[in-house]
Amino acid sequence: MAMKITQSECTSCGDCVPVCPTKSIVEKGGIFKINKDTCTECEEFDSPKCVEACPGGDATIVYL
Repeated sequence: MAMKITQSECTSCGDCVPVCPTKSIVEKGGIFKINKDTCTECEEFDSPKCVEACPGGDATIVYL
């Protein structure tokens, strides 16, 4: 599985990028996306690091 950023909820703050252990979050033209092929949903942690760092939380970054 993987996480997905809901673009209509994303403020493009970029807080999710440095906390992603798999470097799966990329920015292009102010839009952030999560690479579903490399995202592991932070299986080794209690919850996805991107969701923890996101000001919008699980309303912005959701499970695919």
